[in-house]
Amino acid sequence: MDIVLLILGFVLMLVGVLGSFLPVLPGPPISWAGLLLLHLTAAVPDDWWFLGITAGIALIVFALDYVIPAVGTKKFGGSKAGMIGTTIGLLVALFFPILGPIGIVVWPFIGAFVGELLNKADQKTATKAAFGSFLGFLTGTFLKFLVTGAYLVLFLSTLWEYRTALFPIFY
Repeated sequence: MDIVLLILGFVLMLVGVLGSFLPVLPGPPISWAGLLLLHLTAAVPDDWWFLGITAGIALIVFALDYVIPAVGTKKFGGSKAGMIGTTIGLLVALFFPILGPIGIVVWPFIGAFVGELLNKADQKTATKAAFGSFLGFLTGTFLKFLVTGAYLVLFLSTLWEYRTALFPIFY
């Protein structure tokens, strides 16, 4: 049973890291679920303080992911159209990797710019608003990636610490 929990936990960790880039997946809560599964194994002792603190962090970052882009957009005079354009640009970058890895940065900006142009006539205002929307998106994405990456490191370090109890056949 522990092996099943470990495999599912590790898969959730990887999905959580992907979720820091994909707007449809809540990355930090998914990664936290992976940590929970690790702590539900018989070999790893329950640490409810650790799980509670990491759950709180995951929920705060999850909530901030909706606040930060809106603040960035509003601060630079943007609209909801710019935020929607950023998301569409990200999806284009993920499903049509025309520009390769740099596309994950370029397409969301282009999407925000086009979204703002469709919403406003002034190109200078649209550029500024697109930059704000894009900056908010990047900040939220970086924060989610930082948390999910830290959770992955915690998962792997705990796995390594209890490897003899988790994999007794090898030790």
